[in-house]
Amino acid sequence: MWASLFYFSVCLGTDMKLALPSSLENHYEMLRLLYTGCQVVHGNLEITHLQGSPDLSFLQGIVEVQGYVLIAHVSVRSVPLENLRIIRGSQLYNSSYALAVHNNIHHSQTGLGLREIRLRSLTEILLGGVYIWGNPQLCFPRNINWEDTVTKVENKPLHLQDIPKNCELTSRELCLHTSDCFMLTSVQCSSGCLRCKGPKPNDCCHVQCAAGCTGPKDTDCLACRHFNDSGTCKDNCPPPNIYDPNTFQSKPNKDKKFSFGATCVKQCPHNYLAMEVACTMVCPKANMEVITDDVDGQKTQKCEKCEGECPKVCYGLGMGNLQGVSVVDATNIAMFVGCEKIYGRYLYIDAWPDNLPDLSVFENLKIIRGRMLYKGVFSLGVQSLPIESLGLRSLSSVSGGIVLIHNNSRLCYTSSLPWNALLHPTQGPNLISNNNQDQQTCGKICDPLCADAGCWGPGPSQCVSCLNYKRGTECVEQCNVLQGSVREFVDGLNCVSCHPECKPVNDSASCTGTGPEHCTECLHFQDGDVCVDRCPSGVKEEQHTVWKYFNATGHCLPCETNCTVSPGTTVAVTVGGVLLFIILLALLVFYLRRQKQHKRKETMRRILQEHELVEPLTPSGAVPNQAQMRILKETELKKLRVLGSGAFGTVYKGIWAPDGENIKIPVAIKVLRENTSPKANKEILDEAYVMAGVASPYVCRLLGICLTSTVQLVTQLMPYGCLLDYVRENQDRIGSQYLLNWCVQIAKGMSYLEDVRLVHRDLAARNVLVKNPNHVKITDFGLARLLDIDEKEYHADGGKVPIKWMALESILHRKFTHQSDVWSYGVTVWELMTFGMKPYDQIPAREIPDLLERGDRLPQPFNCTEDVYMIMVKCWMIDPDSRPRFKELVEEFSLMSRDPARYVVILNDDQKSLSSPVDSEFFRTLLAEEGGNVKELLDAEEYLVPQPGGIFNTQGEMRANGPSRHHSHRSTDQGLEVDGMPNGRDLYSSLSTLGQSPYQSLPVRASANGMWPGTQYPSLVRSISHRSAGGQSDSVFVDGYIEDNGPPSSPCRYSKDPTIPNVTDGELETDGPVSFLSHTLPRGAHTQPGE
Repeated sequence: MWASLFYFSVCLGTDMKLALPSSLENHYEMLRLLYTGCQVVHGNLEITHLQGSPDLSFLQGIVEVQGYVLIAHVSVRSVPLENLRIIRGSQLYNSSYALAVHNNIHHSQTGLGLREIRLRSLTEILLGGVYIWGNPQLCFPRNINWEDTVTKVENKPLHLQDIPKNCELTSRELCLHTSDCFMLTSVQCSSGCLRCKGPKPNDCCHVQCAAGCTGPKDTDCLACRHFNDSGTCKDNCPPPNIYDPNTFQSKPNKDKKFSFGATCVKQCPHNYLAMEVACTMVCPKANMEVITDDVDGQKTQKCEKCEGECPKVCYGLGMGNLQGVSVVDATNIAMFVGCEKIYGRYLYIDAWPDNLPDLSVFENLKIIRGRMLYKGVFSLGVQSLPIESLGLRSLSSVSGGIVLIHNNSRLCYTSSLPWNALLHPTQGPNLISNNNQDQQTCGKICDPLCADAGCWGPGPSQCVSCLNYKRGTECVEQCNVLQGSVREFVDGLNCVSCHPECKPVNDSASCTGTGPEHCTECLHFQDGDVCVDRCPSGVKEEQHTVWKYFNATGHCLPCETNCTVSPGTTVAVTVGGVLLFIILLALLVFYLRRQKQHKRKETMRRILQEHELVEPLTPSGAVPNQAQMRILKETELKKLRVLGSGAFGTVYKGIWAPDGENIKIPVAIKVLRENTSPKANKEILDEAYVMAGVASPYVCRLLGICLTSTVQLVTQLMPYGCLLDYVRENQDRIGSQYLLNWCVQIAKGMSYLEDVRLVHRDLAARNVLVKNPNHVKITDFGLARLLDIDEKEYHADGGKVPIKWMALESILHRKFTHQSDVWSYGVTVWELMTFGMKPYDQIPAREIPDLLERGDRLPQPFNCTEDVYMIMVKCWMIDPDSRPRFKELVEEFSLMSRDPARYVVILNDDQKSLSSPVDSEFFRTLLAEEGGNVKELLDAEEYLVPQPGGIFNTQGEMRANGPSRHHSHRSTDQGLEVDGMPNGRDLYSSLSTLGQSPYQSLPVRASANGMWPGTQYPSLVRSISHRSAGGQSDSVFVDGYIEDNGPPSSPCRYSKDPTIPNVTDGELETDGPVSFLSHTLPRGAHTQPGE
């Protein structure tokens, strides 16, 4: 398997490493076939598994090895490589060594072993190191200087064994008998020489030389460092184009050559693909393999760039989409369906089903290229299979590699095959066939219809060539020229079928060729010289339409100008006309019916419009919103001073004096700025709509609205301010009982909002107002949205939002639900438990989403037990459905509030009380501003909730049946009774400053002008109300007990829980950075008394 290149013969090496792909006998035969007459090995020289005394003289001619040299598991006395000059190391053994000699242990029976390697001519190893180890009988001269042989030896691995003692004499004899033993060509050179023939300066070799030289020129090299161009060592082969300095253009180079290994060749050797500058075995990406015909009739295989995408091809194992796949199995065999050409390497089979007697699945295989070989050796391997014949009936060429047919105990028919014709002539005798069934005992011969060339198996379809004729793939005795249902004609030795329009003729040939024009007689009609199944009728040819009819003899003749149509044509026209008429009639009927329906609809629409039934009824089942919106006059309102201002308006502290009544009610008035956008007016009206419709003791309501040029919202004035400032100012006096009760009340308020389908969107401690220490309310509905009856979530458009209080889905997707309010509730509870600390303090808002997605949450407050903190954590679950509902939160915090010290740990909790806190700056300012008019002020709830006992007259006096503006059942003397708190008197002293109302109230059984008849109370004090502006009730009670015979005008005045169903009144308080109006001042912003 070699080719002549100038004065060198090239052969392919192997890639088996230490494997033994066949028997020892076949292995030796394989080496002999590969390297006989070879001088340059393209690949690796692997000499392994040799025993006894085989003739290895075929190795003596090897001069150069492109890859590595491996000598292993050899027990012969010597390996004759005395002419090997250079090992290039393009491939390395174990990725490190260019020369490896190891594990050559002597044979246990013969006692022989490897004793010498004749490498006296080896003077250069370009890449890789040397490994000589595990050779107990190997002898070689001590004076080998590997630094001279191995290029840049300091960077190459050298592993050398010690020389056995019994080898010393032999080594001396080798050197004494060989004058040029291990000639030095590098270390003795003068400065600047890579290689030389002696120590003198004029002994230097040319820079392109390798392994030494005989003179100073590039033609005197023993081997070339880069490329050998017809005996001249060069850095590159002649390129395909050269530059013409006269025309300043590049032109084709008539002396161009291809790079083939380290040699420049005019043409690529057989079985190699020619690229622009080199010979290759596999086309690169974006190229495809083509075969072209040269001028001299030779075929050239080369790679050409694809125009656009390359055509889809079937790849074999280890190529394309089967890269890294080494075996065909059930997972990938379907990829070969329909493939006619497989871009693969070889066909090697070492396993086969017992029920298949041959390889007929490859019966259409024609050519095995063998560019890349199995183990670097075999192009076709059939070994140890239970087959009886090969069945490769279409195989006509094996272009490269060795064919191995070995150890197939039932295989016959192999000896008769013409292997010399199948294998390429330049590849030499490349067949190893042995240990198959003996042909004399096989008893099977080729079919009698096969020629002497042999056969691939039994039957006339397996012949290599036919004795007589061949029909398709089967040999026949004669062709059906004169008889048979399908007549044939003879084309050389092939039987070819006549055209189907040819009429079988008895005792005569029916055709002389394959086309319909070669018929002797026509089966149907004849149109000119061509047999057809019918004469052309209406067929367009060039610029006109052809109409023909047949005569009595079956010939097609053209119609004359006045030619009448045939009966068939008449019938076709008639049927077509009838069908067209039916279709048109159906369309007309359809159109008339549609017009009639349209007219009926117009009539019905006119009748409905006449009766004013414009829209159809679509009841939703929703409960009507019967909330009352109170419209106030601007003359009834008096603004006293500014409480705060925002981007869109200002909040004033003011007085509401209803027309016709001698009373004053303290209120907060939100006023939009002048020239405010229509959007801001719409938003404040939306807020008014939401606040007017709520009715819960834990949610603020609207008192009224004034529709002046700038819209004004009127809400109850609550001087205690927001819960956030309240816990910050009084954290030293707040116990666990208050914290948990506030959590309960906020949860009840949010549960009510969920029942009425209202999403708050801005729940925080700053948006919870303190009516009194026992009673808090949720406020600020600037961002709240009511859901329709069929809605479950609200998607916001944009604007500023409180990022650090929002759920993750609200931040990322602007999606707000009741469960997103649960998240905000958890943050609000955290604010209370930390006494007003800022959540995620020192963390920018833009980093909050990433922080939440990583699983980070607010830390556990120092005074919270795990039970309380786990409720917060549940509120902060990523999945909204995993968070608790507000009703569940009410139940859990109600249970905790009955035993507060168990769940919230506060130092000296049992001693803390809110009974005597200091008045806020704002509260003292309010008292100072009112001065002597405090008694004229009336709480909003006392005015808005009338009692059945009596009414005011126009002078503000009471009628005989009692006071008209007395307390409702929701302004209690005891305050709000909550879980764990029997009544408000246990928490506050009745004499504290917070227990004194700045507004006028009436004693029990008293009228405007005097006392009611009945028992006189010796000591009257004010109670703490859960609904009044200052946190107080306007009624009084006996300090110590209350009589059963109270006035009938105050029924149910000591209600235990303000969440009873008949709640009707409420106030409005808003605060926080998100709302654009607020009447609650921030800390430190209250006006001092007297300013």
